[in-house]
Amino acid sequence: MNKKLFKTALFGAIITSLSLGSCSKDAVPSPDDNQDDTRWITLTAALKGTQDGDGNGGTIAYAITHDQAINPAFELDVFPAGKGLKFESPRTSRIQTSANGKYLYDIQYTGADGGIFQKYRVDGGKEYIKEGNEVNAAIILGTSPRWVKSMEGVGIGVTISTETSYTGTFPAVTFGSIKSNAVVASLNLDNPSIMNTTSFQVPFTAEQLAQGYSIGRIDVPIVNQAKDKVYIGCNISKINPNGTPTQNATSGAISWPSDAANIAGTVTIVLDYPTLKNPKLIWSTRSKYGNHGYRTMIQHIGDDGHVYQATGSNTTGYPHILRIDKNTNDYDNTYLFDLSQALGVDGIAGIKAWRYLGNNKGFVLYDINKTGGYLALIDLNAKTATKIPTEYETKLNFDQHQSIAVEGDYVYVPLTPVSEAGNVFVYNWKTGQLTKGAKLANGTGHRFIGAY
Repeated sequence: MNKKLFKTALFGAIITSLSLGSCSKDAVPSPDDNQDDTRWITLTAALKGTQDGDGNGGTIAYAITHDQAINPAFELDVFPAGKGLKFESPRTSRIQTSANGKYLYDIQYTGADGGIFQKYRVDGGKEYIKEGNEVNAAIILGTSPRWVKSMEGVGIGVTISTETSYTGTFPAVTFGSIKSNAVVASLNLDNPSIMNTTSFQVPFTAEQLAQGYSIGRIDVPIVNQAKDKVYIGCNISKINPNGTPTQNATSGAISWPSDAANIAGTVTIVLDYPTLKNPKLIWSTRSKYGNHGYRTMIQHIGDDGHVYQATGSNTTGYPHILRIDKNTNDYDNTYLFDLSQALGVDGIAGIKAWRYLGNNKGFVLYDINKTGGYLALIDLNAKTATKIPTEYETKLNFDQHQSIAVEGDYVYVPLTPVSEAGNVFVYNWKTGQLTKGAKLANGTGHRFIGAY
């Protein structure tokens, strides 16, 4: 990114944040202001846009209690107008939550207000109360930001762009490199504001650039246990610089054929925290697929302090979980969890979403050869997996699933095939008991995509 432009954008972001803060309609509350001890479970549903299941019609949220979630006689229909909170984003937002479920955080995705960061207090049912400032993160992250809660009270948003260089005139062109330029911003979730920003060129070596390496998407940043590093997942790409280039008839852009089969390994960007400085790349030799997730957080800190990271969640389906060592801030290349092997399935089981539970256990949503939607309890130490059967599994699609709620011994997952009714399933991960709970009505083209 042009340094002058970035400094201008950064200055603008600071001014905008201060301006929005000074004219906020609501005083900034203390986290202790919400005294209700109810542990709300927020359910979210994605609305149809133009095609069934596309999620391009926006997001609706509704909060229920544990007792309602486990009650099969409790029925919920969020689709009549005004029944739940309709987020302002015209497409599916990337919703995040506080650990106690009392607050939701949202950055609007696309549209006139794309990039606006907002905080909501959860008061149950459709009652979500805006609190604090609205912050214009679009100045830094654009109007379609990728972001997650990276640790309690802190969100990190990321974006990346690429620039291909070559010499000559098509078709007599010689490849130079693809430079990947990243932008990162940290957000205060408790008192909504932008804390820090940075921009940098992803530090591939000159040799790697000449070989055609680049990063097309970054996502799911997590702050480590020591709170001194940020790990950012990457969709690693490689082209064949010796292949035959093609030119887009409309844009005139020149591209080279993919060489994904020869990617050396999975890549993570590591930054210092909280400065967001000193970018470096770490490479796994155990997997070679993207670790950028899609709509869900796929990096989690274990009880042992290491970061466990899923790969392949938005590809053909590669069921790996890798480990980043807390002591070295680098991959532990002695470790690999393979879900397909753990389940003993005939076919590739792709991790679509997962959540760390405790005691080195995790809860996984997966598909098999890109079809269906299945649940499993995994043991990251023993490298075993136990399937959790449901009657909806052959009809489900987890491509847009965003969040798995965990509170104490319980895991909450709403399961609805597109356009069909379903239920909230509540799983006690210590006893293994699965409860088919609250009934979820549905509408044409819609589906539930998360619990918080």
